[in-house]
Amino acid sequence: MHIKHHGAVNGVTGSCHQLFINDSASLLVDCGLFQGEESKHDLNIEFDISTLKGLLVTHCHIDHVGRIPYLLAAGFRGPIYTSLASAKLLPMVIEDALKVGVTRDESMIRTCLKLLKRQIIAIDFNQWHVLDDLQLKTKFRLQRAGHILGSAYIEIELGSKPNTHRVVFSGDLGAPYTPLLPTPKPPYKADTLVIESTYGDKNHQGRKERVTMLKKVIERAVSDNGVVLIPAFSIGRTQELLYELEQIIHAASKRSMWHTLKIIVDSPMAANFTTEYLHFKELWDDEAKKRINQGRHPLDFSQLHTIDTHQEHQALINFLDSKQQPAIIIAASGMCSGGRIVNYLARFLPDKTTDVIFVGYQGEGTLGRDIQTYGPRGGYVFINNEKVTINAQIHTISGYSAHADQTGLIKFVTGMRKKPRLIKIVHGDEQAKQTLAKKLEQVLGKEIGIGIEIVVRG
Repeated sequence: MHIKHHGAVNGVTGSCHQLFINDSASLLVDCGLFQGEESKHDLNIEFDISTLKGLLVTHCHIDHVGRIPYLLAAGFRGPIYTSLASAKLLPMVIEDALKVGVTRDESMIRTCLKLLKRQIIAIDFNQWHVLDDLQLKTKFRLQRAGHILGSAYIEIELGSKPNTHRVVFSGDLGAPYTPLLPTPKPPYKADTLVIESTYGDKNHQGRKERVTMLKKVIERAVSDNGVVLIPAFSIGRTQELLYELEQIIHAASKRSMWHTLKIIVDSPMAANFTTEYLHFKELWDDEAKKRINQGRHPLDFSQLHTIDTHQEHQALINFLDSKQQPAIIIAASGMCSGGRIVNYLARFLPDKTTDVIFVGYQGEGTLGRDIQTYGPRGGYVFINNEKVTINAQIHTISGYSAHADQTGLIKFVTGMRKKPRLIKIVHGDEQAKQTLAKKLEQVLGKEIGIGIEIVVRG
């Protein structure tokens, strides 16, 4: 058994890991798109896929699934295993990715989606699935990761008892106490662990602290009748923000500005994903289910408005630019590397009454990272090859990350009854990986025979 890494080794995007069961059989875990500075990578599938017996998808963020069309184009016709919720979301994500970044050819898109849907096999959580080729003596199961709807970490067991070897791929692990989804529980055991390290060098703010900060930032931001721009991925972060905003409104005085403030989600994709979040309410945590039982609608409340067409999008920008009317705009993409948020930033960054709130990780080389870096200095960025001065107020609320922080990652490892013999650290910037490795070495120092490898190449 060995693992080759085809992405997420020199940064946090392009997750793609190939587990070789033997010389003639392998499984692929995720097949994601590169973003930011990493987007210079060739997207074509250059590694050998002749041994692939299946693709296992941890969740539907584009940096974990965006290269699937290229995998299909390379000739992969094997099964694509994923959770029940992810099976519903995956075609939607891939269709949008194709339209935005590949082609507008409807015939080509339909062909790709037809192939994709034919190959998807939906697997329930916590159910062992045995590979069809019994000679491989391999089975796997999905466990809830708490990152976004349907997200999973994957346990793969190789061989027969008593000589089994269990490999665990963390995918992206969710942060504790996040809205909607429960905290992931560690597996009982792992012999080899491949773990993400996005926030391997940081800890998030507590939930009460981040909600308080969100409320204060928005109240100050709208006091001058300006717009509040929140870049957020269509799946996961958008729904968590709506959940928190509904709670703030519910708790606010009826006379406060919160009951008249418009909250606008400018993303048809986010609206579709929100529908799926409502459909899969059984995956919500107990707190979220309680709100529903109380007759509240945490993802669908009266002040929430959704923008659908591009014409409506453009009309809204023009309206907000011509009227001094406060509004909260939530739009994709989360790293400002594309999508409708870019048009808002181009128009409103020069305005002193604008506030931009970052609630998620901004990859190196993305527009979001540049705004975070140069905005507080009164600098500028280039958008669509045009220089845009930043007069807006820039805020970062780290507690809203959908990723586990350093403490959460450590707990995932130490919570295992039988600790891994080898930990491979991926999916993080160099500092985050190095810091997490040192912390794991400290915490697991008394454990005998644990190796920690920082993966920096395929």
